Amino acid sequence: MTTPQAPSTPEQTWGAAPAPGSAPRPGWSPGKKIAAGAVAAAIVAGGGAAVWAASSSSAATDAQAGPGGMNGGPRGAGGLGSALHGEYVASDGNGGYVTKIMQTGEVTELSATSLTAKSDDGFSKTYTITSAQATGLATGDTVTVVATESGSTATATSVTDGETAAPGGGRGTPPSGAPTRTG
Repeated sequence: MTTPQAPSTPEQTWGAAPAPGSAPRPGWSPGKKIAAGAVAAAIVAGGGAAVWAASSSSAATDAQAGPGGMNGGPRGAGGLGSALHGEYVASDGNGGYVTKIMQTGEVTELSATSLTAKSDDGFSKTYTITSAQATGLATGDTVTVVATESGSTATATSVTDGETAAPGGGRGTPPSGAPTRTG
């Protein structure tokens, strides 16, 4: 014995008009529309606040560029305050990306064109520097270096003398394109 099957209906495509004889879907109630509008407004306000905070000219944005966030660069109060060394990817400002290295350690070798730093865990790296970045440094100093790596060459974009890179502190050269303090 066979069981009769219900007549088949053609599949409805998303966005197409409802099939003849089917009940139309109810629209959003005024309460749902108000709630959706409030959520959208909150998202826009939060995004605007984030953009304002990221672009404000406060002392927090005057900090050395690095992976430590807005609280003073690599050794500030950001999440990486105790980092000795690491690698991260950052925007190059032209729609591309660049690999950066950050290291805090003791200067073990120094010349007008290179600096070798050794971190407390034994990690050692040599960086290409400018004579201006070498000014005021000496073997045995603790420095924080931020560098761009290309192949086997690491070129320092920032060398900060001292273990903590506080906003506006240190005698280092700020990274190119970093904001400058105006007041």
